[in-house]
Amino acid sequence: MRLRDVELGDVEAYVRMRCDPAMMVDLGGPLPPEGMAAKVERDVRSAAEGTQWIKMIIPDETEPAVVAGTVTLWPHDADGRQIAEIGWMVLPEFQGRGLGKLAVRALLELAREEDRWGVVHAFPAIANAPSNGICRSLGFRSLGEEDVTFADRILRTNHWAIDPRTDLK
Repeated sequence: MRLRDVELGDVEAYVRMRCDPAMMVDLGGPLPPEGMAAKVERDVRSAAEGTQWIKMIIPDETEPAVVAGTVTLWPHDADGRQIAEIGWMVLPEFQGRGLGKLAVRALLELAREEDRWGVVHAFPAIANAPSNGICRSLGFRSLGEEDVTFADRILRTNHWAIDPRTDLK
């Protein structure tokens, strides 16, 4: 598994992740496909500027065109204070292989190596057992439940935090 920056050619992967009812079940339902090309363009720009780390998960280095999902680390305003948030998605045919955990770990290790982002927060939906399991297994600490807004939707989530410089398992 390796991570690479998002590219303009990743629109199809974004549509598969963000516009599919099953993929978006814990995030309030699918998003409209019409906005995905513009979203990818914004994300490519943010990744190039370094304001966000938006990485595509490549499961097999010998097949670099095959994308399994995404893992992202970005600054986020939470109740008037700036925090770093991490999120990830893995396409159905790649789920259950540990790729999500490997990708999250790899991005947190990069944050530790670059001494960037500080404490990192994650907000998986309460019902998303695999994502909550990733948090638990990597050493995130639970800060309780919290309502968060995603794509103009209110979601009930678990709030997790980790300092990759000291807490990453």
